[in-house]
Parts: sequence; C-alpha cells; structure tokens
Amino acid sequence: MAREVRPLFLARQSYRRRRLMDIARLMPFLGAFGFLLPVLWAGSARTSSGMIYLFAVWGLLILGLALMAGPISRAEAEPDESGRDGHEETEEP
Repeated sequence: MAREVRPLFLARQSYRRRRLMDIARLMPFLGAFGFLLPVLWAGSARTSSGMIYLFAVWGLLILGLALMAGPISRAEAEPDESGRDGHEETEEP
C-alpha cells in the first residue's frame, strides 16, 4: 500500500499562519514575565516608575494582540493551498 507523498516543506501561507498562532500562544507567558519583572527591582525602583512600567507592559500586550488579531482571523478564514484544514484524517479498513 502506497502512502501519500507529502512535500518536504509546508506552504508559505500555512507556515506563517502556524508561526503567528505560536506567537499568540506565547503572549500570555511573555506578559506574565513582563508583569513579574518589577519583582526583581524590589529595592532599586520607586513605586511610581513600577506602576508606569506595568501599565506600559499592559498596553503593549493589548496593542500586540490587537495587531495580530487581524492576520490570524484572515488566515483562519482562508483554506490551505492543499485543500486540508491541517488535521490528519485516518481511514479505517
């Protein structure tokens, strides 16, 4: 029984979509790191500069996710060039 031959590399569009989704999945962890970073400044920074930093991180997270929302929704709406939705289908004998 011959298996379907797949190309070695992903199509450019599906590769970019997957990397964009990977970045979106990492954003909560980057945000948590950004929010916890002032803990390391405990003795050297003032409260006001720490609060400004936290609001800046919060704003950058919102801005970053807002900028990524458009391309992600467009990429999810477009089908793959191969006609698959990215999930493997298995045939039962």
